[in-house]
Amino acid sequence: MISLKTRELVLMAIFTSILFVSQVALGFLPNVEVVSLLIILYTIHFRKKVFFIIYGFVLLEGLLYGFGLWWISYLYLWSILAVITLCFKKQTSVLFWSFLSGVFGITFGALCALPYLVLSGVKAAFAYWVAGLLYDIPHCIGNVIVCFLLFKPLDKLIGKAVYSERYNNE
Repeated sequence: MISLKTRELVLMAIFTSILFVSQVALGFLPNVEVVSLLIILYTIHFRKKVFFIIYGFVLLEGLLYGFGLWWISYLYLWSILAVITLCFKKQTSVLFWSFLSGVFGITFGALCALPYLVLSGVKAAFAYWVAGLLYDIPHCIGNVIVCFLLFKPLDKLIGKAVYSERYNNE
């Protein structure tokens, strides 16, 4: 069982809020977001406890935008990114994380098509995925650029917040 300390719980609530606010603030840009990068970083620092942040974020998304079919996708999409990140948690290369973030961006639409596959079949899922490719391409490019530019500074900032005792004693 996962136990949470008060400080850790407060940090996770703050990071959930940052995730949500950053997504809403950048919502006017087509598929340019920092959510993928933040989930990667939160997973590196919080490990399995990141799922509390992810599901808090997804709940806030549903409360703001409504609980449509897209919302079901969000329940597993961000978890997939977290699980992949957990598999490579010791990786320190910014290029690696930028590549992973880009791959996630280009496959986002295909992953979102899974509920359509279940509900309406292969043709509907394929049509949904193809219709979204023009958004997945800038999503991929945006994720690579955002991750490449912001990974190190945000990693350091999040590390200071999460492990403040260690940083404050240096």
